[in-house]
Amino acid sequence: MWATGLSVGLVQPAAAQIVKGLPDFTELVEQVGPSVVNIRTLEKAAAKETQGNEPDAEMQEFFRRFFGVPMPIPNNPNAPRQQRRGQSEEAQPRGVGSGFILSADGFVMTNAHVVDGADQVMVTLPDKREFKARIVGSDKRTDVAVVKIESTGLPAVKIGDVNRLKVGEWVMAIGSPFGLENTVTAGIVSAKQRDTGDYLPFIQTDVAINPGNSGGPLINMRGEVVGINSQIYSRSGGFMGISFAIPIDEAVRVSEQLRSSGKVQRGRLGVQIDQVSKEVAESLGLSKAQGALVRGIEQNSPAEKAGIEPGDIILKFEGKTIEKSTDLPRMVGNTKPGTRSAIQVWRRGSLKDMHITVGEFEAEKPVKKAAAPEKPQTGNVAKVLGLTVSELTDAQKKELKLRGGVRVDAVAEPASRAGIQEGDVILALANIETPNVAALEALTSKLDRSKPVSLLIRRGEWAQYTVIRPTR
Repeated sequence: MWATGLSVGLVQPAAAQIVKGLPDFTELVEQVGPSVVNIRTLEKAAAKETQGNEPDAEMQEFFRRFFGVPMPIPNNPNAPRQQRRGQSEEAQPRGVGSGFILSADGFVMTNAHVVDGADQVMVTLPDKREFKARIVGSDKRTDVAVVKIESTGLPAVKIGDVNRLKVGEWVMAIGSPFGLENTVTAGIVSAKQRDTGDYLPFIQTDVAINPGNSGGPLINMRGEVVGINSQIYSRSGGFMGISFAIPIDEAVRVSEQLRSSGKVQRGRLGVQIDQVSKEVAESLGLSKAQGALVRGIEQNSPAEKAGIEPGDIILKFEGKTIEKSTDLPRMVGNTKPGTRSAIQVWRRGSLKDMHITVGEFEAEKPVKKAAAPEKPQTGNVAKVLGLTVSELTDAQKKELKLRGGVRVDAVAEPASRAGIQEGDVILALANIETPNVAALEALTSKLDRSKPVSLLIRRGEWAQYTVIRPTR
């Protein structure tokens, strides 16, 4: 009996400690809940007849956001008509979402996709007061929007510090999934700086997020907003345990510009970049795979004026190390156009410090195709690398803005395995420039055929590195 009593005595404190450590969200809900709003959007319907079984706004938003198509309307000719001809100008429900109050004078933050295309935006507060909102501005690139309602003395949220947010930390979301207002869900931070192909590094969580949660706040245990719930990863259209939030520091930066000017200014360099692979880094003498590989440069862009070349690897911008290629557009995008910034590049085996005047973001220009080839030449290049090549004409050099290079006219193994294509222009082999066929032949004859070698090629307006394994 004594042993049993001792066993219970040892277990109970541990169990009590575990229970004590569980989070309590009740105070957070009371604190932040009054600042979270429901957003309904309306649009003027086209002249049409609709059936009584037309899906409601919540389900329409579900299919539009997560399937990319409108929800199909069942064909039921016996259903009563809800809209008569001639009512095309009446505003119809379009979608639902969430938002939160930024300031006591009525500025509300939400997602750009929540208000995109809306003719009217209606904001409902937790106390059931409803306001017609004005869209101050929206930024599709970051999916951030700001709307304004005419009221004062509103309960604004507290903005948190994303840098203090830790993976594994408890977080909470409040929103209107499927129109169910003031719904609270909770979970943990699964990852930070998550790249999803978008402009921003997202916060990944396992907090339940569904259609209608978009634009609502992600809240830490101090009652501070650390993100805007924006996306989910799903194969079914519903929540599958992975959701993404826009970091609040990035969102606030965007919102400040939207409030001051209605639009967002972003810096640009005018380069197309790619990730630096481990193989490319090793072949170029870099200690590790980092930086942004410059594949191409726009004509008359800040990069061209600064002397950046295709094949350069940008390692630092304004003293900040670029660990992966997606870091660069974020750093540059947050830089005010016209700023003179320091950059560091890796060019053909050595570091080079440069300065560049950041331009303003604009659409990329289309890629030009390389000109037609002239008479091909063969030799060691064909035997060792599997390439048939020719000299670039003066016209081709002028069109591509190159001092030199060698055009690829035919491809065999091992070049085809490395992804080289007919029409590519070879700019460097083994980190040494190849201004003409003779230079390429000389370098090829000296290669150590037991080791892979880097090849810098130009394709259209863009340059890239590839690694090729010579035949023995």
